[in-house]
Amino acid sequence: MQSVFVNGKSDNTIDALDRGLAYGDGAFATMRVAAGEILFLNTHLQRIEQTCFRLGFTISHIELLVLRLESHAKTLKEGCIKLLLSRGVGGRGYAAPTSPDITEIISLHPLPDIYAQWQSKGITLSLSPVTLGNQPLLAGMKHLNRLEQVLIKQQTLPKNTDDWLVLDADNCLVESSMANIFIVKDNQVKTPAMSQNGVSGVMREHVIDALLTNDIAVMATKVTLDELLDAEHVFITNSLLGVVNVNSINIDSINTQLSSSYHYKTWNMTHTLLTQLKLSF
Repeated sequence: MQSVFVNGKSDNTIDALDRGLAYGDGAFATMRVAAGEILFLNTHLQRIEQTCFRLGFTISHIELLVLRLESHAKTLKEGCIKLLLSRGVGGRGYAAPTSPDITEIISLHPLPDIYAQWQSKGITLSLSPVTLGNQPLLAGMKHLNRLEQVLIKQQTLPKNTDDWLVLDADNCLVESSMANIFIVKDNQVKTPAMSQNGVSGVMREHVIDALLTNDIAVMATKVTLDELLDAEHVFITNSLLGVVNVNSINIDSINTQLSSSYHYKTWNMTHTLLTQLKLSF
Protein backbone atom coordinates (compact mmCIF):
# COMPACT_ATOMS: atom_id res chain seq x y z
CA MET A 1 0.00 0.00 0.00
CA GLN A 2 1.21 3.50 -0.86
CA SER A 3 1.80 5.90 2.05
CA VAL A 4 2.76 9.56 1.78
CA PHE A 5 4.36 11.84 4.37
CA VAL A 6 4.81 15.59 3.87
CA ASN A 7 7.30 17.35 6.14
CA GLY A 8 7.22 14.43 8.55
CA LYS A 9 3.42 14.15 8.80
CA SER A 10 1.09 11.61 7.19
CA ASP A 11 -0.36 13.78 4.45
CA ASN A 12 -0.69 13.94 0.68
CA THR A 13 -1.18 17.69 0.17
CA ILE A 14 1.30 20.48 -0.56
CA ASP A 15 0.99 24.23 -1.01
CA ALA A 16 -0.29 25.19 -4.46
CA LEU A 17 2.62 27.64 -4.80
CA ASP A 18 5.32 25.04 -4.12
CA ARG A 19 8.21 25.51 -6.57
CA GLY A 20 8.51 21.77 -7.08
CA LEU A 21 5.02 21.84 -8.57
CA ALA A 22 5.48 25.13 -10.43
CA TYR A 23 8.96 24.62 -11.91
CA GLY A 24 10.30 21.18 -11.00
CA ASP A 25 12.64 23.06 -8.63
CA GLY A 26 14.09 20.29 -6.50
CA ALA A 27 15.53 16.80 -6.41
CA PHE A 28 14.41 13.26 -5.69
CA ALA A 29 15.73 9.77 -4.98
CA THR A 30 14.19 6.32 -5.33
CA MET A 31 15.68 3.87 -2.85
CA ARG A 32 15.28 0.13 -2.44
CA VAL A 33 14.40 -1.23 1.00
CA ALA A 34 15.45 -4.78 1.85
CA ALA A 35 15.08 -6.44 5.27
CA GLY A 36 14.03 -3.11 6.74
CA GLU A 37 17.08 -1.16 5.58
CA ILE A 38 17.66 1.29 2.73
CA LEU A 39 20.35 0.02 0.39
CA PHE A 40 23.17 2.54 -0.23
CA LEU A 41 21.45 5.19 1.89
CA ASN A 42 24.61 7.27 2.35
CA THR A 43 25.21 7.45 -1.39
CA HIS A 44 21.60 8.45 -2.05
CA LEU A 45 21.86 11.23 0.53
CA GLN A 46 25.19 12.45 -0.85
CA ARG A 47 23.71 12.64 -4.35
CA ILE A 48 20.54 14.47 -3.34
CA GLU A 49 22.58 16.91 -1.22
CA GLN A 50 24.87 17.53 -4.19
CA THR A 51 21.89 18.08 -6.50
CA CYS A 52 20.31 20.59 -4.11
CA PHE A 53 23.68 22.36 -3.80
CA ARG A 54 23.98 22.60 -7.57
CA LEU A 55 20.46 24.04 -7.70
CA GLY A 56 21.39 26.62 -5.07
CA PHE A 57 19.89 25.48 -1.77
CA THR A 58 20.92 23.24 1.09
CA ILE A 59 19.25 20.59 3.25
CA SER A 60 19.37 21.91 6.81
CA HIS A 61 17.64 18.96 8.51
CA ILE A 62 19.69 16.05 7.21
CA GLU A 63 19.95 14.27 10.59
CA LEU A 64 16.17 14.38 11.11
CA LEU A 65 15.65 13.26 7.51
CA VAL A 66 17.86 10.21 8.05
CA LEU A 67 15.88 9.25 11.17
CA ARG A 68 12.61 9.50 9.25
CA LEU A 69 13.89 7.45 6.33
CA GLU A 70 15.28 4.73 8.58
CA SER A 71 12.03 4.57 10.55
CA HIS A 72 9.97 4.22 7.36
CA ALA A 73 12.31 1.50 6.10
CA LYS A 74 11.82 -0.54 9.26
CA THR A 75 8.04 -0.27 8.80
CA LEU A 76 8.11 -1.03 5.07
CA LYS A 77 10.58 -3.95 5.37
CA GLU A 78 10.64 -4.61 1.59
CA GLY A 79 9.89 -2.16 -1.20
CA CYS A 80 10.76 1.34 -2.39
CA ILE A 81 11.03 4.70 -0.65
CA LYS A 82 10.83 7.81 -2.79
CA LEU A 83 12.27 10.98 -1.30
CA LEU A 84 11.41 14.31 -2.91
CA LEU A 85 12.81 17.67 -1.80
CA SER A 86 11.61 20.91 -3.36
CA ARG A 87 12.79 24.45 -2.72
CA GLY A 88 9.41 25.02 -1.09
CA VAL A 89 6.86 27.78 -1.54
CA GLY A 90 7.77 30.74 -3.73
CA GLY A 91 6.11 33.56 -5.62
CA ARG A 92 4.73 33.62 -9.15
CA GLY A 93 8.04 34.25 -10.94
CA TYR A 94 11.11 32.13 -11.58
CA ALA A 95 13.35 33.94 -9.07
CA ALA A 96 14.02 31.70 -6.07
CA PRO A 97 13.44 32.83 -2.48
CA THR A 98 16.63 33.83 -0.66
CA SER A 99 15.78 31.68 2.38
CA PRO A 100 13.82 28.67 1.12
CA ASP A 101 11.76 26.49 3.42
CA ILE A 102 12.24 23.04 1.89
CA THR A 103 9.26 20.81 1.24
CA GLU A 104 10.02 17.16 2.06
CA ILE A 105 7.85 14.38 0.65
CA ILE A 106 8.47 10.72 1.50
CA SER A 107 6.34 8.02 -0.13
CA LEU A 108 6.43 4.24 0.35
CA HIS A 109 5.75 1.82 -2.52
CA PRO A 110 5.97 -1.88 -3.39
CA LEU A 111 8.61 -2.95 -5.89
CA PRO A 112 7.32 -3.98 -9.34
CA ASP A 113 7.05 -7.78 -9.45
CA ILE A 114 8.56 -7.83 -12.94
CA TYR A 115 12.00 -6.76 -11.68
CA ALA A 116 12.82 -10.21 -10.28
CA GLN A 117 11.97 -11.75 -13.67
CA TRP A 118 14.11 -9.19 -15.46
CA GLN A 119 17.08 -10.04 -13.23
CA SER A 120 16.80 -13.74 -14.03
CA LYS A 121 15.82 -13.59 -17.72
CA GLY A 122 17.03 -10.24 -19.08
CA ILE A 123 15.12 -7.67 -21.12
CA THR A 124 14.59 -6.27 -24.61
CA LEU A 125 14.95 -2.57 -25.43
CA SER A 126 13.61 -0.57 -28.36
CA LEU A 127 15.01 2.71 -29.54
CA SER A 128 12.93 5.68 -28.40
CA PRO A 129 11.82 8.23 -31.02
CA VAL A 130 12.38 10.88 -28.32
CA THR A 131 15.96 12.09 -27.87
CA LEU A 132 17.45 13.99 -24.93
CA GLY A 133 18.65 17.57 -25.23
CA ASN A 134 21.97 18.80 -23.85
CA GLN A 135 22.14 20.92 -20.69
CA PRO A 136 25.43 20.52 -18.81
CA LEU A 137 24.18 22.61 -15.87
CA LEU A 138 21.60 19.90 -15.11
CA ALA A 139 23.47 16.86 -16.42
CA GLY A 140 23.74 13.93 -14.06
CA MET A 141 21.22 15.30 -11.57
CA LYS A 142 17.99 13.61 -10.55
CA HIS A 143 16.07 16.89 -10.53
CA LEU A 144 12.29 17.17 -10.48
CA ASN A 145 11.80 18.36 -14.07
CA ARG A 146 11.39 15.03 -15.89
CA LEU A 147 9.33 16.14 -18.91
CA GLU A 148 11.68 14.42 -21.37
CA GLN A 149 11.10 11.14 -19.54
CA VAL A 150 7.35 11.77 -19.51
CA LEU A 151 7.42 12.22 -23.29
CA ILE A 152 9.46 9.03 -23.66
CA LYS A 153 7.03 7.03 -21.52
CA GLN A 154 4.02 8.38 -23.44
CA GLN A 155 5.15 6.39 -26.46
CA THR A 156 3.66 2.90 -26.72
CA LEU A 157 6.35 0.24 -26.41
CA PRO A 158 6.52 -2.22 -29.31
CA LYS A 159 5.35 -5.75 -28.61
CA ASN A 160 7.77 -7.88 -26.55
CA THR A 161 9.78 -4.81 -25.51
CA ASP A 162 10.43 -3.98 -21.86
CA ASP A 163 11.83 -0.44 -21.97
CA TRP A 164 13.00 2.36 -24.22
CA LEU A 165 16.63 2.96 -25.15
CA VAL A 166 17.37 6.69 -25.29
CA LEU A 167 19.90 8.59 -27.41
CA ASP A 168 20.83 12.27 -27.45
CA ALA A 169 20.41 14.65 -30.36
CA ASP A 170 23.76 13.46 -31.79
CA ASN A 171 22.57 9.82 -31.80
CA CYS A 172 24.92 8.91 -28.95
CA LEU A 173 23.85 6.57 -26.18
CA VAL A 174 22.54 8.07 -22.92
CA GLU A 175 20.43 5.61 -20.91
CA SER A 176 17.22 3.62 -20.89
CA SER A 177 14.07 5.47 -19.86
CA MET A 178 14.65 4.49 -16.22
CA ALA A 179 18.19 3.11 -15.88
CA ASN A 180 21.83 3.66 -16.71
CA ILE A 181 23.34 1.47 -19.38
CA PHE A 182 26.70 -0.27 -19.83
CA ILE A 183 28.25 -1.98 -22.85
CA VAL A 184 30.99 -4.64 -22.80
CA LYS A 185 33.48 -5.51 -25.54
CA ASP A 186 36.67 -7.59 -25.03
CA ASN A 187 36.01 -7.50 -21.26
CA GLN A 188 36.24 -3.71 -21.26
CA VAL A 189 33.22 -1.79 -20.03
CA LYS A 190 31.91 1.57 -21.20
CA THR A 191 29.06 3.64 -19.87
CA PRO A 192 27.91 7.03 -21.21
CA ALA A 193 29.42 10.04 -19.48
CA MET A 194 26.74 12.15 -17.82
CA SER A 195 28.34 15.46 -18.78
CA GLN A 196 25.62 16.81 -21.10
CA ASN A 197 22.39 15.06 -20.04
CA GLY A 198 21.06 11.97 -18.30
CA VAL A 199 21.07 10.85 -14.66
CA SER A 200 24.21 9.63 -12.92
CA GLY A 201 22.53 6.94 -10.86
CA VAL A 202 23.56 5.64 -7.44
CA MET A 203 23.66 2.06 -8.72
CA ARG A 204 25.81 3.16 -11.66
CA GLU A 205 28.38 4.49 -9.18
CA HIS A 206 28.42 1.31 -7.11
CA VAL A 207 28.62 -0.94 -10.18
CA ILE A 208 31.59 1.03 -11.52
CA ASP A 209 33.36 0.68 -8.16
CA ALA A 210 32.59 -3.07 -8.04
CA LEU A 211 33.90 -3.63 -11.57
CA LEU A 212 37.13 -1.80 -10.80
CA THR A 213 37.50 -3.89 -7.64
CA ASN A 214 37.22 -6.97 -9.86
CA ASP A 215 40.02 -5.64 -12.11
CA ILE A 216 37.67 -4.87 -14.99
CA ALA A 217 38.39 -1.65 -16.86
CA VAL A 218 35.53 0.86 -16.97
CA MET A 219 35.32 4.06 -18.98
CA ALA A 220 32.68 6.78 -18.57
CA THR A 221 32.80 8.30 -22.02
CA LYS A 222 30.89 9.10 -25.19
CA VAL A 223 29.30 5.91 -26.55
CA THR A 224 28.16 5.88 -30.18
CA LEU A 225 25.30 3.88 -31.61
CA ASP A 226 27.79 1.81 -33.61
CA GLU A 227 29.66 0.88 -30.43
CA LEU A 228 26.41 -0.19 -28.81
CA LEU A 229 25.44 -2.38 -31.75
CA ASP A 230 28.93 -3.91 -31.87
CA ALA A 231 29.01 -4.78 -28.16
CA GLU A 232 29.20 -8.34 -26.87
CA HIS A 233 27.15 -7.66 -23.75
CA VAL A 234 24.81 -4.88 -22.61
CA PHE A 235 23.26 -4.37 -19.19
CA ILE A 236 21.30 -1.72 -17.30
CA THR A 237 21.36 -0.62 -13.67
CA ASN A 238 19.23 1.32 -11.24
CA SER A 239 18.64 1.33 -7.51
CA LEU A 240 15.44 -0.70 -7.64
CA LEU A 241 16.07 -3.40 -10.25
CA GLY A 242 19.80 -3.73 -9.52
CA VAL A 243 21.65 -5.14 -12.54
CA VAL A 244 19.79 -6.57 -15.55
CA ASN A 245 21.19 -8.05 -18.78
CA VAL A 246 19.89 -6.76 -22.11
CA ASN A 247 19.11 -9.66 -24.46
CA SER A 248 18.31 -7.61 -27.55
CA ILE A 249 17.77 -4.10 -28.88
CA ASN A 250 15.33 -3.15 -31.64
CA ILE A 251 16.36 -0.12 -33.68
CA ASP A 252 13.71 0.10 -36.41
CA SER A 253 12.79 3.60 -35.32
CA ILE A 254 16.14 5.14 -36.31
CA ASN A 255 17.33 3.59 -39.57
CA THR A 256 15.50 1.00 -41.64
CA GLN A 257 18.74 0.12 -43.45
CA LEU A 258 20.10 -1.40 -40.25
CA SER A 259 19.15 -4.81 -38.94
CA SER A 260 15.92 -4.51 -36.97
CA SER A 261 17.23 -6.36 -33.92
CA TYR A 262 20.64 -6.83 -32.30
CA HIS A 263 21.21 -9.66 -29.84
CA TYR A 264 23.64 -9.87 -26.93
CA LYS A 265 25.06 -12.66 -24.83
CA THR A 266 24.44 -12.76 -21.10
CA TRP A 267 27.48 -11.45 -19.23
CA ASN A 268 28.32 -13.75 -16.33
CA MET A 269 29.80 -10.83 -14.42
CA THR A 270 26.33 -9.40 -13.83
CA HIS A 271 25.54 -12.35 -11.57
CA THR A 272 28.73 -11.60 -9.64
CA LEU A 273 27.68 -7.96 -9.29
CA LEU A 274 24.24 -8.97 -7.99
CA THR A 275 25.90 -11.20 -5.42
CA GLN A 276 28.64 -8.81 -4.32
CA LEU A 277 26.28 -5.82 -4.04
CA LYS A 278 23.51 -7.95 -2.47
CA LEU A 279 20.95 -6.97 -5.09
CA SER A 280 19.31 -10.31 -5.96
CA PHE A 281 15.59 -10.72 -5.33
